[in-house]
Amino acid sequence: MNSPIRLGLTGGIGSGKSTVARFLAEAGAALVDADAIARESTAPMGLAMPAIADFFGPDFVTFTGALDREKMRQLIYSEPAARKQLESIIHPLVKLETENQAARATSAGHRCIVFDIPLLVESGTWRRHLDHVLVVDCTPEIQIKRVLVRNQLARAEVEKIIESQATREHRLSAADMVIENDQLSLEELAREVNQLIHGFGLSSG
Repeated sequence: MNSPIRLGLTGGIGSGKSTVARFLAEAGAALVDADAIARESTAPMGLAMPAIADFFGPDFVTFTGALDREKMRQLIYSEPAARKQLESIIHPLVKLETENQAARATSAGHRCIVFDIPLLVESGTWRRHLDHVLVVDCTPEIQIKRVLVRNQLARAEVEKIIESQATREHRLSAADMVIENDQLSLEELAREVNQLIHGFGLSSG
């Protein structure tokens, strides 16, 4: 059996990365969503929750046993060391589960596995495990406008999220391929994806 192509997909918040991931999955790629795995690890009874409760204390755990995301968000914005500690708990669990899902996708015969990794560039380790990196790019102002509509956060909070992620230049420097998604409609974005997929053993149908 030939090894599947391992495609890393990343982009800043509001870039349209999740939509591109959906198009790739619809074309036949196996999708491994690192963000979804991380959320699952901090959901009620999630694998990361015992270590989070031990280190940060019960105030960061909701009555359902999940991570109190708002309280943690406020902490990591004010204390960078807290972000590093949280990542040291969650990232090994995410890495293990992504590889488990990739192994299952390989066994199932998928020709392309898409690793949807918001912090691909920031991690410093993912790049060497991938064959290609696709970055979905747009200007920071477009990011802010989309997130304000989608998440109904305050503009200052969105700006903090963007500042906490890799810079646009850093992401682009890691890219093998880039989709510029500043003003594309859904149909135009789908066409951009379709122009790339044949090299990954996928089909636009």
